[in-house]
Formats: sequence, C-alpha cells, structure tokens
Amino acid sequence: MASQEVEVEKKYDVGADAEVPDLRKVPGVARVGEPRVDHLEAVYFDTEDSALASRGITLRRRTGGSDAGWHAKLPPRDGAGSGSGGSGSSAEPQRRRELRAPLGQPGVVPDILLAHLLVYLRGDDPLPAVRLETQRTTYPLYGDDGVHLADLADDRVSAHILKLSGALDEEAGTQHWREWELELVHGSPDLFPAAEDTLTATGARPAGHGSKLAKALQGAGGAKAAGEDVSASAVKPPSKKGPGRKAPGKKGPVSDLLIAYLAAQIDEMLASDPGVRLEQPEAVHDLRSATRRARSALAAYRGFYSAVTVRRLRDELKWLGGMLGSPRDAEVMLDRLRGHAAELPPGPASKAAADRLEEELGNTLDTAYRKLQKTLLSERYFRLLDDLEAFRDQPPTRPEGAAPARKATGRLVRKAAKRLQRAARKAKRARRGAGYEETLHQVRKDAKRLRHVAESMVPVHGKRARKTAKAAHREQEILGNFHDSVVARDRLARIAAMPELPDDVVSAFVTLHTRQIQLAAEAEAKYWKARKKSRKTLQRGVG
Repeated sequence: MASQEVEVEKKYDVGADAEVPDLRKVPGVARVGEPRVDHLEAVYFDTEDSALASRGITLRRRTGGSDAGWHAKLPPRDGAGSGSGGSGSSAEPQRRRELRAPLGQPGVVPDILLAHLLVYLRGDDPLPAVRLETQRTTYPLYGDDGVHLADLADDRVSAHILKLSGALDEEAGTQHWREWELELVHGSPDLFPAAEDTLTATGARPAGHGSKLAKALQGAGGAKAAGEDVSASAVKPPSKKGPGRKAPGKKGPVSDLLIAYLAAQIDEMLASDPGVRLEQPEAVHDLRSATRRARSALAAYRGFYSAVTVRRLRDELKWLGGMLGSPRDAEVMLDRLRGHAAELPPGPASKAAADRLEEELGNTLDTAYRKLQKTLLSERYFRLLDDLEAFRDQPPTRPEGAAPARKATGRLVRKAAKRLQRAARKAKRARRGAGYEETLHQVRKDAKRLRHVAESMVPVHGKRARKTAKAAHREQEILGNFHDSVVARDRLARIAAMPELPDDVVSAFVTLHTRQIQLAAEAEAKYWKARKKSRKTLQRGVG
C-alpha cells in the first residue's frame, strides 16, 4: 500500500550566487540544525500531451535522499490551495497530496500509484519526460520548544528534457537553475509570511512555477521557440481543467449554474475513481452519486444547451450509472442482510443461512466488481470523461442560456416539483394495488432529481434551495430504504425456494424474509408522514 501525506510548501527563485540568510531571524525559529547535503536524481513521467502536468500532477522516480522511491503528487482532495502545475505562480503556499511507493523497477510505475493516475492518463502510457539532477542542502528549522517546524531546501537543479520515446537516455535539451523550498514539517502555515522578509532580502522571489517539472517544461517551450528540438509535450499550454473556476453569481446567466454544478460533479468523479479501482469503502457510492447528479442536472437544464450533446452525455452517464449500480446494490444488500442474519437465534441453521447469503451475494458482488474494473479501463469510460470536461470548458450554450439565473431556475425547480407531485399522486392512487411498489420507486427517482436540481441552485436561491433539497432528500432516503427492503425480500424468497435447502435453514430464511416485509411496511408509513410534512416546502420550491 502507498503511504500518503499532505505536502505544504512555498518555492522561491533565487540567484546562483545568493547566500542563504541567517534563518534564526525568521520569527518563531529558535534554532537551525546542521545542514544536510543530498544528491537527488529523479525521472518524471507524463504522456505525450502532458495529461498529468496540465493538471498540476507529477509522477517521478527519485533516488538519493531520505525518501527515495516513486512519488505521485496530486492536488488535495478538496482542490484547495493546490496551485498550478503549469505556468501558474507559487506566490501562495502549495498544498499537495504526496503518494509514495518503493523504488521497484526504473520504468515500471507501481500499481498502487497507477490506480490514482489512470483516470487522468485515460489509456495513454506514462513515459519519461524530464530527468532532474538536484544538489540539495537542507536546513532544518526548530522552534523554542524543540519542535521541527520546517525545512528550507536549497536546490541547484539540472533538468534534462527527454524525447518521450520511452528511453531514459534520449535528451532534447538541458537547463540549470537554483531555487529554495520552504516546506512545513510540524509548523504552522503562519511560518510562510513570517519567513518572507528574511528570504526575499537576499533577492529571492516567489517562484513563477508550481513544480520543478513545470519549470523544466516551460524552459523547454522557450527552447522550442528558439528553434531547438524538444518534445511536443513540453510546449503544450496548461489546460483549463481543475480548480480555480469562477463561482456563479446571483445576477449571472442561468447557464453558469449548470457549469458550476457539473464541474463539481466531474471533480468528484475524478477524486472517487482511484478508490473504486482500489475497492475502498464508499468509493462506488461516491462515484455513482456524482454520476447521477450530473445526469439529473443535464436533464433539468437541457433546454439551455445543444440537445444532441446533452442527450449523448445523459445516455453515457446512464450507462456508467448502471455499471456502478450493480456492485453498489450488491454491496448494500450484503451489508444489510449480514446485519439481519446476525440477529437470528444462534445455531447451525442460522449459521448455514448466513453462509449461504455470503456465498450468493458475495459471488454477485465479486462478479459486479470485476465487470466494473474492466469498465473503468475502457475507451468508452475515458471518452465520457473527456466529453464531460469538454462540455464544462466549452459549453454548447443556446441563446436561452443567457437568461437571468434567478427567474429561469425558479421555473426549473417548479417543474421538477410538479413531476414529483404527479408521481406521489399516482402512488397514492395505486396504494395496495398492483404496481404500487413500482410507483413508489418512481417517486424516489423524481425526489432525487428535484434534490439535485435544487442543490444546483443554492448559489442563486440560498436557504430556500437548501430547504427544498433537504425535503426531497428526506423522501428519497426513506423510499430508498423501502426499495432495499423490497429487493431483499424478493431475493430471500428466491433463495428460500431452493429445493436443496434443509427445512431448518428454509425457516431461517423465512424469518429474514418476514423481517424485510416488516421493514418495508415501516418505511412506507414513514414516507407518507414525511410527504405530508414536506408537501408545502416542495410545492413552494425556490421562487
């Protein structure tokens, strides 16, 4: 398993002859430890079109120093303070997640790191892009209480641009520079402004790059302009992908709301993808929820965009949601019935019933996960991500998208609320009759759509939108429990009907079956009470 930590640092460009200042002058620093000198050599990997660097992600294999091994640096989970991996400034401290794995083979990226990068690589192979040789002198900084606050690294760097041919010895240019990195160890971020005057008094200035890789690629771009032969990846401008997008305003166009909401769902999909590949708890749920939110929002706002483009994205999101649904539903079912089986009276029959559930549902879950893992490596999945990002970055907006957001969104949420009301009335008419359970399932889906639409309107309608989303979520949640009980009831009935089961084991399954009937009835009653309570809120909407 890869180790993980959050790196908080600030870089400075510094002259080749500058002297490291007396770091004891930094407020809060009481002592400077003995400097340590290391010779580091790192090979950075990327695709031919800089898929990683354009997102502020670095992948390297480094030898020398105390942390030799493979390192992948990614923006924080929330995207806050991540800086730019391209030409963006490092005027503010950077926060990045750093994943580490042992050295292994020089050209073979460890699977544990690759799992975090496949969603960005999208079928392309990471190839050697830059080789850095760094002579690093590290000055540890300590506080009055002896706490190791931070390290100042004085780096003299030689960057060798590679041709991305897969070979480590084919170079296309060399650059040299010096930089300082102030990186927190156990200190507070307040150390950065405290150290600013001491460091800049030497002529150092906040770096104009987010990483050594970014600086090397920028320099290679300059060499290209001068007529030197460098890789195409080195001169590709940073993409607009990632954090830093403008939030929609109350007086802005309605089209801004969907783009902001869709962008948040794309970020969640990219963040959840590695967890699904590594089979981490709740990762499938998170990816599925983001997929559903994106699909609901596209459906609600479809009148403001190209119909063909929206329809294609909705169809593909429906496909992905279905692929995620199989393992998630099996996961939920197994957890649910494990708990209920544990409530059975102890004895051989109860154990046999629990074992049979583990076998039946465990096999279903394993099969669904294997199929999902193949899906996440498919060209179709990667194309969907590309298409979503293209929609976000260059939305095919129709003239109607320029309408004022407040007025237009009021109509959208009223439309979704009326759809939910119709579904609820239909369910009420079908109560106790054939098809009743299906009508309640439709109510659940419509409540979910209203919730997602209301969520997207919070930047414009604030508290009213939150109340609408909360009421719809409540109905959705109750009916989700109802649906889970119904599905579990039917699954248990099929297992209990298997002819090879002994009578005492069948009896255990009948007990579990009866429990699901009871839970479904309780959820049904709870829904109608909640519906009565939330009806006015949902009818009022956000307008």
